[in-house]
Parts: sequence; structure tokens; C-alpha cells
Amino acid sequence: MLFRLFILFTIIPLIELSILIKIGAYIGTWNTIVLVVTTGMLGAALARHQGIKTFTSIQQALQAGQLPGDRLIDALLILIAGALLITPGILTDVAGFLLLIGSTRGAVRRYLKNRFQAHLVVGRCPPVDYRRDDDFIDVEATASDTENPPDQE
Repeated sequence: MLFRLFILFTIIPLIELSILIKIGAYIGTWNTIVLVVTTGMLGAALARHQGIKTFTSIQQALQAGQLPGDRLIDALLILIAGALLITPGILTDVAGFLLLIGSTRGAVRRYLKNRFQAHLVVGRCPPVDYRRDDDFIDVEATASDTENPPDQE
């Protein structure tokens, strides 16, 4: 887990930085900045549009009495895509745009569902026999004097 976090927060940003430096050397610094800002704004707008569409679809499924399992995973993937798209970098932008494409997102959703199901442990509770009398506790209730409660220590 520590190695994955190291890759996520160290190696990937270094790769992104080197790609941006090479692009900056090829098309210029300001053009690279405009490219990064434009993809961030366009990606945020697309993620917002698809997020609202997915949220509406979730609401409709719930109103129809259906479980929106696939739609919830789509919503999570769209949220991740939005985060990737507002992060400066070319690789993160490509990954974010790929998650916004329906067919690619569907493939990732299927992969995640299979992975979740592989880690899911289904168990059964032992049957409960409610006819047994040995767990029964018999109590009697008496009225208490509510105006003069007993002294509490």
C-alpha cells in the first residue's frame, strides 16, 4: 500500500512534469499553460454535465423502486474523472477523458464489479429457533410513585 501511494504522489507527478516540460519546449510555455487550463475547464464542464445526468438517473431509479448499483459506480467514476481532469497534466487528462466516455467507463465499471465480487464474503447466520423457552425471562411490573421518587445516592 505504501508503494502504491509513493507511485501515486511521487512518480506520476514527476512523469506529468516531464511531459509538460517537453510539450512546453515544443509548443511554448504559454501555449502549454493554455492547453492545461483549457483541458481542465472543458473536463470540469463535461464531468459536471455527466454527473448531473447520472444523478438524475439515480433519482429516477430510486423512485421506480430499483437499486441504482451501476449508476452509483458510474457516479464515482465520473467524480474520479473530474478530479483527474482538474489536475494539471496530460496523463491525468487522458485518464479523466477516458472515464467520461461511456464505453470506457462501462469497461472500468465491469472490472470494478468483478473485483468487488471477488472480495465479497457471503455468510449465513445460523437459523434461530424462536420456540425455545430457556431464553425467556418472566417479569412483573408494578406502579411506582412518580411524585415522590426514592432518594438516590
